This record gives sequence, C-alpha cells and structure tokens, in this order.
Amino acid sequence: MKLRYLLILSLAVPTALLFGGRQSLAQEPKERLTLVHADQVKSVAFSPDGKMVASGSRDGTVKLWDVATGKERSSFKRHTGLVIAVAFSPDGKTLVSGGIQDGRLVLCDVMTGEEKATFKADINGVGSVVFVPDGKMLASGGYHGAVKLWDVATAKEKTALKGHDDRFRGVRLVNSLAFTTDGKTLASGSWDSTIKLWDMATGKERTTLKGHVGLVNSVAVSPDGNTVASGSFDNTVKLWDVAMGKERLTLKGHKNSVTSVAFSPDGKTLASGSVDSTIRLWDAATGTERATLKRHGRGAVWSVAFPPDGNLLASGSDDKTVKLWDVSTLMKTDK
Repeated sequence: MKLRYLLILSLAVPTALLFGGRQSLAQEPKERLTLVHADQVKSVAFSPDGKMVASGSRDGTVKLWDVATGKERSSFKRHTGLVIAVAFSPDGKTLVSGGIQDGRLVLCDVMTGEEKATFKADINGVGSVVFVPDGKMLASGGYHGAVKLWDVATAKEKTALKGHDDRFRGVRLVNSLAFTTDGKTLASGSWDSTIKLWDMATGKERTTLKGHVGLVNSVAVSPDGNTVASGSFDNTVKLWDVAMGKERLTLKGHKNSVTSVAFSPDGKTLASGSVDSTIRLWDAATGTERATLKRHGRGAVWSVAFPPDGNLLASGSDDKTVKLWDVSTLMKTDK
C-alpha cells in the first residue's frame, strides 16, 4: 500500500508541472529577512539601486532598511496617522510619503532624514503617490476623486486629472497610481471600480478599463508598457491589454481582497498581496499561479514590491513586519 502511494505521489509532480501547475518545492521562494515595526505596515518600496527598502506604518513612521543586513538605517515620523504610500525618487536621493489622516505628502532626504518639502495634497486624505519617471513631478490620488500633479521643485500643484467618480457608494478615492517607464501614460485605480489611463502630454483620459465588481485597490504597469495589472476587493487580479483597452486575463486564487500588485522587472512574474494574509506569484503571460507565500500569519498583506534586479520581493503586513523573500530561484526558470 505504501509503495503504491509513493508511486502515485512521484507521478503527480511532473504531471502538475506538465499542465501548468505549481512549481516544484525546490523552486519555492524562501523568506530571507523579517523587519519589525511597532505597528502595522501599510506600504513598502525599494530604492532604485535595490540596496534599501522603505516602509510606512500605521503609527506615522517611515523606516529605511539595509537590504543586505536587515538593519534599520533610519526612522522618522512626519505624519499624524497612517502612512499609506512611500516612493523613492528616480535618483534615490529623496523619499516621498503620503498620509491618510493628515492628507499630506512629505519629501525627505534619504541620507539625513531631513524634511525637504510638504504638500497639502487632500484635506480628506492621501490614497497614493508616485514620482513621474523623470523625477520632476509627483502624482497623488486621494478622496477628492482626482489625480493631482505636483512640481517637486516648487511644491505647487500643476494640474488635476479629473474623471473618477462613484455616486453609488459615495466614495471617490483614487488609491493607486502607476506610470509607464517612459512616463507618457499614467494608470489610476479607484474605488469607483475602474482603472483609467491618462495621456501625460495632454492630461486627457485615454481609456477607462471596466470589469471589476469590487473597488480597485492597486494598479501596476508592466515594464514594456503593454499590460496593466489591477487588484480588487472582488478577490481577483486582472490583466489588461493597454493598446486594446480590454481585459486579457482574470487571476483567481485569493480568498479575500487583493490589496497590492507588482510586476517583476522582466515583466514575466506578477506578485499580488491580499487581506487573506498571502502573497501569490503568477505567470504574467498565462495567468498560472507559480507560488503562494504564507509567512505573515493572520496579518493582511497591504503592499508588495520588487527591487530592480528582481531577486527579492518585499511585503508589508498588519502583523507589523516587512518580509524580504528570496525569489531568485523562481526567476531563474524564466531565463
């Protein structure tokens, strides 16, 4: 009986791989480091050189960590309340953070932690913030329903992209933004359940992507600019064809809201974090699930990010930790 069981088990593994199933255990990503906050972690981002990871917490603090050693390099508190977003400038010298309760964007010097500028972005709260790829402007989303563009040098608002709305739910939060690498297109995700693509040269809306039946929590753009990924309260991840403006794939597997999505630098893998406490890694071309990471206990995962080399994955969670995962073995199968 035992021999028969072992024979069936040995045959099951190659069969699963043959038909696009999960990767073998040898290729499963491993937790490398756990970085501890005093409160829930809501946002994470890698520096452009991949040597640091920034994290924002519910207690208003932002921490910078050394990726190689896991040691805290600096910690500063510039917000009263939850830090919902953190992002490095393209040159890695400046970090921006966005606060929900105080509605502010704060620019800090990465080396000294000193505050460089403050933007009063939205009296009702900031939902998202990213640098334009050339580093000269910031884009922010909030409860006002518009995407605001800010001049970094003057700390003044340049323009607002208006279009998101939700009269049914009464919520107009724009809580996720992502640029194409050339900076020509901006994707915005909103609680109106849509993703909008904006032409940055004209400030005009190019298209609206509709298909989610729940609020959109997160958007990401593939490195080649051809695909937008979105994560939603409807527990799904969707992949959209940018040129056609149509849904390409729906990825199902999460048991609760999808809070964050991120493409690997080569565009072949998509990571998604969820309130179900897991991170899932997907084949971006086929939608096949490649791995599920489950080391955050019962803590919802609010943010995921890849560094430039793609060998690690960072995740921030309600369990008050940032985890760094070694995904290098998984990425090698893509080459």
